[in-house]
Parts: sequence; structure tokens; C-alpha cells
Amino acid sequence: MPRPGGSNVRRATADSGGSGFRPVRVAGNGASAPDEGLPPQPELTVVRRRRDFISASRARRHGTGSLLLQARHRRDGTAAIRFGLTCSRKIGNAVVRNRSRRRLREAARIVLRTAGLPGWDYILIGKPDVTAVCRFDRLVADLRHAVTRVHRPDRRSGPLR
Repeated sequence: MPRPGGSNVRRATADSGGSGFRPVRVAGNGASAPDEGLPPQPELTVVRRRRDFISASRARRHGTGSLLLQARHRRDGTAAIRFGLTCSRKIGNAVVRNRSRRRLREAARIVLRTAGLPGWDYILIGKPDVTAVCRFDRLVADLRHAVTRVHRPDRRSGPLR
């Protein structure tokens, strides 16, 4: 049923309490806290500046069937792991590009927390006709493989930079 005023969109009001989403802590069996005894997860942040994307494009790279990964060591003393996403219009229309970005973002959150190195920038570039439709476990496996290849010392380029 349409809302008065001609809009079906719920408008936020001062008494609505914001977005309506609150963080929920799921209680375990009470034996121990979920993060006890585990190493702290590195902080993942997003690359937003064009110059950081350009710097990463000049550094190490590895292509797989479903994506291209560019990576560079920042050497700025911060321990954050940063990642950026690129899905150009070659990927497809807006729906396909957004689907590709969502899938790459989730794959990056899964893989870079464990395989990424602190102080590095990772740029994930989607491939046309593949990134949006390939199986998600293949996308994750391709990203994991690309990260390990980028960090492998290369005989031609000398020590790991």
C-alpha cells in the first residue's frame, strides 16, 4: 500500500533512532570469548586516492582467471592492509560492475585478513565476463593464489619489495 505523500520509502525521523541497525553480539557457550588466544586481525582499509592506485599499478602484479591483482609495499610505517577495487565499463553495465565489486570486496575481506601483509596496498581489478559470474570459491582461490604469487621473491626483480 502506498504511503501518504506518494513515496514508499521510509523516511528517517528524529525519534526513529537512526538507521535501525544495531550491532549484535552473539553469545557463545560461555567457555571463552571468541577472540581469546587468537592473534589480532589486521585492520583492512580502503584505498581511495588516485595516486595510490597509480603507485600500485607500477608495482607487482599477478593475473588469474577471474581477476588481476596489483600490490605494493607502502613503506610509510603504518600496519594497515589497504585494498582498492576497479571495475571499469569494460566489465559490463552498472548492475554487472556493482555485482563484481561486491564479490571482489567480500573476497578481499576473506583472503587479505589471513594472507595479506601489513603495510601493503592491494588493488583488485575485475575481468570482463568472468568476475561477476564465476563461482565465489574460485574467486577466493584465485585471489589467495595471486596474493601468494605477489609476495613470492622473484629471481628477476631481486628481493621482495
